[in-house]
Amino acid sequence: MMIRKVLVLFFVYLLASCSQLQQMSTYSVSETDLEQMLRQQLPKLTRQGNVAGIPLNLKVDSMQVQIGPNNSDVVRVNTEASAALSLFGLSYPANLQLQLEGVPYYDGTEKAIYLRSLKLLDSSIEASGYRGNLAPVSNELLQLVNGYLASNPVYKLDTTNPSVKLLTAVPLNMAVNNGRLSFMPSKN
Repeated sequence: MMIRKVLVLFFVYLLASCSQLQQMSTYSVSETDLEQMLRQQLPKLTRQGNVAGIPLNLKVDSMQVQIGPNNSDVVRVNTEASAALSLFGLSYPANLQLQLEGVPYYDGTEKAIYLRSLKLLDSSIEASGYRGNLAPVSNELLQLVNGYLASNPVYKLDTTNPSVKLLTAVPLNMAVNNGRLSFMPSKN
């Protein structure tokens, strides 16, 4: 009789846990969440490189995020950056605007979201009275930004939160919705 009560209590507990996990399946990351995480990373977003053979020191000043614009499965990032171009021993300041789009990828081992398959949608520069498109150097700029995003997540799930810790203990699927990334337990 005692064993039966223990088994019944165990199954009730198991069902309650499954129910709780199912309720947590609505966990999501908003555009604001991504922007806050990226804002914390802005001091690290300084890169030195060469663009069209010209030494460039690029510093990202701000980022705005759109998740799933036009019902797509991508994340769009509008970036404002300042740059110092070194040419003939002189440094020329420039302001850059880049609009990038990438596919979000959830890495279950790191509990982090990365942007992959980046595309440069638009780019412009303002420097010493010149204002125009960065089309001639856009591939090199894209490689510079892509190099950073390949090894640095745009968001890391907070596993100190008990609900998130429990949710990330099982395999997760991520869906891109208009304005948010949703996580739910995998049905495998």
